[in-house]
Parts: sequence; C-alpha cells; structure tokens
Amino acid sequence: MTSASAKKLSVLLASVVLSVASAAPVFAQTAGAGGSPAPADANAANAMAASKPTATTKAEQKAARKAERKQAREKKNAELKALEAHGYQPSRNDPNYPTDLQNAQKKAGIGAGASQ
Repeated sequence: MTSASAKKLSVLLASVVLSVASAAPVFAQTAGAGGSPAPADANAANAMAASKPTATTKAEQKAARKAERKQAREKKNAELKALEAHGYQPSRNDPNYPTDLQNAQKKAGIGAGASQ
C-alpha cells in the first residue's frame, strides 16, 4: 500500500467513525421507530428543566461571584483576627508553628485545620 492510499484510507475511516459517533446520541434519545422520546426520558427532561436556575446575565453572574469572594474574604479575616486575639502571631518565625496555631484555635473555638 502506498503512502497516498494509506492516507486516503485513514481519512475515510476517520470520517466514518465521526459520522457514526455523531449519529449515536440521536438514536439513544429515541424510544423506537416512532422517534418520540420514551416516557422516562420525558420525565427526566422535565426534571432537568425544573431544576435549572433562571437564566442570569453575565453581569449578574460576575456580581454573584464577587459577593461570594467578598464574603469568603471577610470570614477568613475574621478567623485570623480571632486567632491573633488568642495568641497566634503569623508574622513570628516560630519553631512551634503548628502547636501555637492549634492552641489559638482551641481558645478561639474555631475548628481545627488540617490534621496530620
């Protein structure tokens, strides 16, 4: 087989695979020869449509993400202030680093971080 005919054969094979792969989902969504969706598929589609949140604009989504980041940052800063108030000093180069942080967490009543 020459190189040109091998290339033609591989292109033909790839096109057949792609055409079959693109048609497979269409057949999977139909119940039979009638082409109407099966009742279970219709119920699943209705459930998915009902669970979808209302469409939001890009600006609204950006504002929501910004508000979530702001809330997370406020929570983090509040926890850090509470730890500092109970003896944790993050700027100190302490050889007992994990111990003093854990002690401050216990005093502040903040859940412990990652355990080892």
